[in-house]
Amino acid sequence: MRIFSAFISSSASFGHRSLSRLSLRLLSFSRIAIPMDAAEESLRRALAEKQSAIETQGNAVRSLKAAKAAKPEIDAAIDVLNGIKLEKSSIEKQLEAAVSGNAGDGVLSREAFRQAVVNTLERRLFYIPSFKIYRGVAGLYDYGPPGCAVKANVLAFWRQHFVLEENMLEVDCPCVTPEVVLKASGHVDKFTDLMVKDEKTGTCYRADHLLKDFCNEKLEKDLSISAEKAAELKHVLAVLDDLSVEELGGKIKEYGITAPDSKNPLSDPYPFNLMFQTSIGPSGLSPGYMRPETAQGIFVNFKDLYYYNGNKLPFAAAQIGQAFRNEISPRQGLLRVREFTLAEIEHFVDPEDKSHPKYSDVVNLEFLMFPREEQMNGQSAKRIPLGEAVSRGIVNNQTLGYFIGRVYLFLTCLGIDKERLRFRQHLANEMAHYAADCWDAEIECSYGWIECVGIADRSAYDLRAHSEKSGVPLVAQEKFSQPKEVEKLVIAPVKKELGLAFKGNQKNVVEALEAMNEKEALDMKAALESKGEVEFYVCTLGKNVSIKKNMVAISKEKKKEHQRVFTPSVIEPSFGIGRIIYCLFEHSFYTRPSKAGDEQLNVFGFPPVVAPIKCTVFPLVQNQQYEEVAKVISKSLTAAGISHKIDITGTSIGKRYARTDELGVPFAITVDSTSSVTIRERDSKDQIRVSVEEAASIVNAVSDGQMTWEDVWSNFPHHSSASTE
Repeated sequence: MRIFSAFISSSASFGHRSLSRLSLRLLSFSRIAIPMDAAEESLRRALAEKQSAIETQGNAVRSLKAAKAAKPEIDAAIDVLNGIKLEKSSIEKQLEAAVSGNAGDGVLSREAFRQAVVNTLERRLFYIPSFKIYRGVAGLYDYGPPGCAVKANVLAFWRQHFVLEENMLEVDCPCVTPEVVLKASGHVDKFTDLMVKDEKTGTCYRADHLLKDFCNEKLEKDLSISAEKAAELKHVLAVLDDLSVEELGGKIKEYGITAPDSKNPLSDPYPFNLMFQTSIGPSGLSPGYMRPETAQGIFVNFKDLYYYNGNKLPFAAAQIGQAFRNEISPRQGLLRVREFTLAEIEHFVDPEDKSHPKYSDVVNLEFLMFPREEQMNGQSAKRIPLGEAVSRGIVNNQTLGYFIGRVYLFLTCLGIDKERLRFRQHLANEMAHYAADCWDAEIECSYGWIECVGIADRSAYDLRAHSEKSGVPLVAQEKFSQPKEVEKLVIAPVKKELGLAFKGNQKNVVEALEAMNEKEALDMKAALESKGEVEFYVCTLGKNVSIKKNMVAISKEKKKEHQRVFTPSVIEPSFGIGRIIYCLFEHSFYTRPSKAGDEQLNVFGFPPVVAPIKCTVFPLVQNQQYEEVAKVISKSLTAAGISHKIDITGTSIGKRYARTDELGVPFAITVDSTSSVTIRERDSKDQIRVSVEEAASIVNAVSDGQMTWEDVWSNFPHHSSASTE
């Protein structure tokens, strides 16, 4: 069993002085226990073997009794049977520990750890259910003061790390979007999840969630299932997103899954569009939707943004904003909600040149990657140098690789544990037909591996779709110094013939034909000329269709051109801010014993860059002179732009420290004289002594990353904390 701490080391920010001191602290922190699939499978097989052995030995005992064997012989056989039963009982306990995550003293199960985190977050008002006094609404949450501060800090760092570093063009587009825009993008027709209904009460459930819950519950709680059955359920979980409507409905019926609350039978699955519909204007004649993503606002503004950028590629546009999805059965707190914040980047690049000028900045990064080949072969994620992944073609191109590297640096700088962060490549059947490659940054938390960032090469699909629907060409130009004779592939679907043959599916077939690469198109041309008809797979329909010679014209034409006009490809990193923040909460949370040792104190180990409050200022005791000094320091912190809080209550200093540790405040300034003060670092609890005039500048330097806590510890006198904690 693999056991790891729920603590994220902040050594990168603070520079802990020795590994041994860090290790000692880790021993006192609450930990999560995560079962390893191989160990669990081995235990299940061992359990099945013991059960079989019990049946065999039981039959042997019964045979001896039936044959009226001597009592000593029967007693010996019974002793063997009892021994096997004891061994089985031991294996059952081990298996129960493995699936529940209960590894013994000091180790919390997933559920217990999650509850401890959520209780602390809600009690300290990081976030709470919206409209709480009216019993709330599922999938809607309010951020309280510390939660707002963490979110603002995450977004500020995102702007610094991406928008400023890459000279991106930031836009802010409306949340209400006309239907025609989302019709062109495909959201109106395809942005769906599969839903089932309780046939008696009409209560709706998301079909894949019910199947997922059933499989997980069987694996975690049913110790009697065989290793083969466990393997089958794990396979279902692995391919869950790829199941068709029929396959999903078949599994629900096969496993006898009913409505969770009433146990009533369920309907067959059917698609439900997740967008919130509205109308624009009082007439109700102009339909619209609350946007399900922020990307479309960037795509429809491409022409103006391209002009603003001097008609030059590559360039990136970015947007932070609210998105809305009418989830069927929202759950898992901030991980699946109906209104959430997205931060999205659309990097426009020449499809014939996807190199990146700053690729060398990330080429030597090495982190957990989960390519599709390893997934299909049943292997685990492994550390791969980013440069190797790009050079071997695992990652499609340099620009996609560059953004994967930048996302890794962003998340780890926020405080995400690099050992619980992986980049998983989409399987071939997960990707849209137009996508060249797609990776998800997944973070492991108590809910398992959660997709928090998607990094996709979407080719030119989005700009082409909006060009076709709007009639406005969303293209870029490359002017030649001398005219060039070029040979161009021309694919001309005959829409009239396709419409007669495929009716409502005409658009899907046209899109698939136009998306063919040169080899596919020329192969089709040869087949049509020789046979007059060819089978053609349309991804968006999920089936083959029959294309006849009169339905498409394919040719190569030579012509002289003074410029090259093309539709740019798009590399899109898309960040779910709420999901990142929740995973950060879990990765930063730990507990440690109080000074008296009679209780466990909660701590959020946020790095200073995201901490809701950077510093607290405490007069050691209620004293007019100390309070005046605290006010002077407060003014200096304000002038430096450092968020802080003064606490002049009469509470003991130890309790005040504990109170702010639970909010994740990294530094505390304690005023215990009129000329000097102490500065305490949250995780080590180490303190230094500095002059009143130096205090604000030191906190500012460490918070901004100009210095580490190790630098500070090396350059200022130490102060014993024994009397205060």
